[in-house]
Amino acid sequence: MADSAQSATWTGAQRRTLFAGVGAWALDAFDYFVLVFVLSTMATAFHITVVTATLAITFTLLMRPVGAIIFGPLAERFGRKPILVANIAIFALIELATAASPNFATFFVLRIVYGIAMGGIWGVASALTLETVPRASRGVVSGLFQAGYPIGYLIASIVYGFIGTTLGWRGMFAIGVVPILLAVYIFFRVDESPVWLANRGAGAGTGAPRARFWPALASNWPILIFAVVLMAAFNYFSHGTQDIYPTFLKLQHGFTPGTVSIIAISYNIAAIIGALVAGTLSERFGRKRVIIIFAALSLPVIPLWAFASGSIALGIGAFLMQFMVQGAWGIIPAYLNELVPEGTRAVLPGFVYQLGNVIASPNATIQAAIAQSNGGNYGVALAIVAGAVAIVIVVLMAFSRETRGRRFADVDSAPAARAQTV
Repeated sequence: MADSAQSATWTGAQRRTLFAGVGAWALDAFDYFVLVFVLSTMATAFHITVVTATLAITFTLLMRPVGAIIFGPLAERFGRKPILVANIAIFALIELATAASPNFATFFVLRIVYGIAMGGIWGVASALTLETVPRASRGVVSGLFQAGYPIGYLIASIVYGFIGTTLGWRGMFAIGVVPILLAVYIFFRVDESPVWLANRGAGAGTGAPRARFWPALASNWPILIFAVVLMAAFNYFSHGTQDIYPTFLKLQHGFTPGTVSIIAISYNIAAIIGALVAGTLSERFGRKRVIIIFAALSLPVIPLWAFASGSIALGIGAFLMQFMVQGAWGIIPAYLNELVPEGTRAVLPGFVYQLGNVIASPNATIQAAIAQSNGGNYGVALAIVAGAVAIVIVVLMAFSRETRGRRFADVDSAPAARAQTV
């Protein structure tokens, strides 16, 4: 009954938390995708090959689990809100420092540190968001939260398309300090997670969540292994269809930055719509079924997306591909937060997500190498990765369990903690 009442209306605090969670992930993604757009320009400036330049992407992804395992436990102990504020401030300042890199070695080290900072955002922000919003809205909120990723990509596309040439690659990175304004907003306007408050109140101080984490992890290790493999496939699905695509459009098809930007804007709008549609559908038809459908529907899109000629055909292919890819992804925040045991939500979803990123971290370098070995044909590299991982995701989800409707018991049993969010 309490849950039904909570689901009927949204409080101002819940709306502010949703804005903060989506905003944190969007601005984090913006900072990440700046490099995707300026990759070839940066490589030219530092007199290195594109393959060498992609190592900066690889090691950013490689270090993200380190951030998840650092910031996640801190969020279990000290609260989601203060750790999220600190995390955002750190990655924003690192992005600003990157703009002043005197050489590739410095740039490379800063991208490693940025990867650590980036790794903390998803788990902490998704826990704060999904623990705060009404349970009946969790599917659509999951889609909206994950849509923050293509929203960040979209913002990067627009900035690059309109002022990227004027700013240069250093100016693009300098803009990455803007997320620090969101940290200020969260500090003053966003409340702490009611689930974390309930855990703290029900246990022996701030040590209680930490004390439950390791036993919960030990008793649920099959879930951990499955989730890591699934997230590896999903990260190849996302990065394998995004990271090299602007380079594919510029180098293989010779499109201007403006044309590349328009196509990127188009497919990021599709990604946002796909995440929202799939997240909403998952609330009615189940997380598992909708993920399988969207992943499977990406397969017939591959020929148009990777092998068409002309900006219009490729743009349509990219639109359809990202609708399917990010549609499937839009369900993941809710799915992982519902899958893991209580007391691990700020750590495990983010950790398995980022550990999957480690496995997927060579993607850009692998795709660039495949393209190079095929006479510069990036389309072949894109098709191989996208097709393979779509099939893997369908098979994995076919053997998974449904999580829709799972109650977050701590908040359901703690109306007093919930009242603090109103």
